Amino acid sequence: MSVTPQLYREIMACFPTGVAVVTAHEAGDRPRGLTLSAFCAVSLDPPLVLVCVDKGSNTLPALQASGGFTVNFLAGGREHLAVLYASKAEEKFEGIAWRRPDIAEGGPILHEDSAAYAVCVTRQAIEAGDHWVFIGEVRDGGVIEGRLPLVYHRRAFIDLADVGV
Repeated sequence: MSVTPQLYREIMACFPTGVAVVTAHEAGDRPRGLTLSAFCAVSLDPPLVLVCVDKGSNTLPALQASGGFTVNFLAGGREHLAVLYASKAEEKFEGIAWRRPDIAEGGPILHEDSAAYAVCVTRQAIEAGDHWVFIGEVRDGGVIEGRLPLVYHRRAFIDLADVGV
C-alpha cells in the first residue's frame, strides 16, 4: 500500500508547527523570502538548523547563491505575512519593515513581525525529492520579548495569545 499525496498532507497537517519566513538576498541584493513549516533544530554544538525549500520556489536561487539565510519565526497576528510569503508575489518586501543582519550571508530580519530570528550560514545543501534541505549554522539571532509565535495546525493559523498561553 502506498501513501497518496492527499493522505500524506493530512498526516502532516496533524503536526502543529511554528510559522517561519526564510529570507535571503539574491544577486543584485534583492531580498527574497518564503513561508515554510519545514524547520528543525539539528545540533546544539555547533548550533545547526535545517529548512526545506520546494524546488519550484522563487526564493530557492537566492538561498543557493547567497551562502546563508535568516529564519524569522512570525509573531502571532501576522497571518497576512504568512500568506504573502507563501505566495509567488514578486514584491513580498514592499511596505514590510526589515533590516540587514550583521552577517553578510544572512537574509533580511523581519524585526517588527517576528517572535525570534536566527541568522545562518549554509553548511550543506542536500537535494531530497521535490525539495532542497539547507543545513545552516546559526551565527546570530534574537528573541523579541513579549511576542508569542504564530502556530499552524490542520491548515489553520493559531495565535497563542488568543488561547491564553
